Amino acid sequence: MNRSLGISDYIVFICYFIIVSGYGYWIYQRKRKVAQNTKDFFLAEGSLTWWAIGASLIASNISAEQFIGMSGEGFFVGIAVAAYEWIAAIALIIIAVWFIPIYLKNKIYTMPQFLTMRYNETVALIMAIFWLFLYVFVNLTSILYLGALAINGLVGGESLHLVMIGLAVFAMIITLGGMKVIGFTDVIQVGVLIIGGLATTYLALTIVGDRFGMGPDAMAGFKVLMKEAPDHFKMILSKPGPDAPQAYIDKYLVLPGIAMYFAGQWIVNLNYWGCNQYIIQRALGANLQTARTGILFAGFLKLMMPVIVMLPGIAAFVLYKNGHLPQLEGGSKDGAYSAILGFLPSGLKGLSIAALTAAIVASLAGKVNSISTIFTLDIFKKYISKDAPEKKLVWIGRLTVLVSMIIAIIFTWEDLLGIGGEGGFTFIQKYTGFISPGVFAMFILGMFWKRTTGAAAIAGVITGFALSVFFNNYAPGVFGNETIFYTAFPNGHGGFEIPFLICMGLSFFFTMVVMVVMSLAGPSINPKAFMLDKEMFRVTPSTLVLIIATLLVLAALYVKFW
Repeated sequence: MNRSLGISDYIVFICYFIIVSGYGYWIYQRKRKVAQNTKDFFLAEGSLTWWAIGASLIASNISAEQFIGMSGEGFFVGIAVAAYEWIAAIALIIIAVWFIPIYLKNKIYTMPQFLTMRYNETVALIMAIFWLFLYVFVNLTSILYLGALAINGLVGGESLHLVMIGLAVFAMIITLGGMKVIGFTDVIQVGVLIIGGLATTYLALTIVGDRFGMGPDAMAGFKVLMKEAPDHFKMILSKPGPDAPQAYIDKYLVLPGIAMYFAGQWIVNLNYWGCNQYIIQRALGANLQTARTGILFAGFLKLMMPVIVMLPGIAAFVLYKNGHLPQLEGGSKDGAYSAILGFLPSGLKGLSIAALTAAIVASLAGKVNSISTIFTLDIFKKYISKDAPEKKLVWIGRLTVLVSMIIAIIFTWEDLLGIGGEGGFTFIQKYTGFISPGVFAMFILGMFWKRTTGAAAIAGVITGFALSVFFNNYAPGVFGNETIFYTAFPNGHGGFEIPFLICMGLSFFFTMVVMVVMSLAGPSINPKAFMLDKEMFRVTPSTLVLIIATLLVLAALYVKFW
């Protein structure tokens, strides 16, 4: 293996940087006059095509925590981790058909605005402040830190702070042009991401084939993976028995078999894709058909993401198990993707680093744009300067981008938040997962049940958080390890745990009960409820074709790997 970069690697990476920056600058100059409008700056209103929306959704979603974290889970568990990507495809269908029409009909531009219209300004302000803190101190910092750490390891390991600043500056160059520049440059970013990711996967499979005497053949390499690690190609993990080894229990705690499909897997995906400013913002400036097609296109792309971010991890596991990756001694899953990249030849390594950079930069740009949108439209304009002109709001948005990125750099410079100790993927899940059940319950009832009240919404957020903490940390000690609702398993550290996704499902269920009971004490129809009609949710034949195609491919995948 060779970790040093050759001249061809630098040439490939520099070409990528010039193309993305140059294209972004061209779009900015071309649309400069209309970019002073806030809706155009924050939402690229009416200008993003369906393919730009779909590509931007994927580029913003896939980052270092997917490349490094999901590849690591592929090394550790196997193809079962693909559930996060494949269930997302169904979640995106649900959002395209039922969520987006409600947002667009009511001219929703931000998630706090949704809460103001449906509930009240108190709920909206509480959640706006929460989302700003979450996006800046959890998501932005972890993306920046984990991204810098991954790329720094690939280029020699001696320039972490320089890489960190480079990623931040690159993202800001794109972000300061507004959502239009982000959306269209994301098309290039996702192209680089997919091409570079597929090339890495292809080379990983040929390396496996070659090391096992099958020749440099990708299909032969894939067959070797299935033969050498058959347990890594099972989508549904069976419930551990009393004699199950701790290594298997650890896997089940992460991905609790069929049970997770009746619990937290849906909450994770529907909340992330449908109630998240950072993601849904891409579609809020388009018309209904364009937004729907873009979201469904993203759903179709999600089907191939496990090939890019998970399969190299399984390849690393098979190579490690057979003594070809001694640097992974002890089974360090987080180093799986970087270890595979060490095999790549000069030139292709540069393309793979460009793909990883594209994923990180697109995520950083999307995140700071969402931070900027929420602060400018939901806090600055409403509470600080109600009469601010459009041009001033655009500049406040740009200033917010700069300030939030500087804060992120300060907190990641010496890893003040301890992201490295917990791991970026775990860090994000830990601090967002506790709030997801309450937030999703608040959104889903607010959209589709006219009786839901503002008091119930606040109670839902508090209850969801409290129950998440209880089920994750205290329930086994209070109710025991086996109940009608859950089974707690030994965690290898002297205690017992309920699988996280089961905790999330239980928290959501009981939060819904609390919100329904509280709302029943209010009026039969809340005056602020959204008016719905069947025509809002009717889909065109072309949309139906996309939905059916996605479901058929997904069904085939589950039949194959069940």
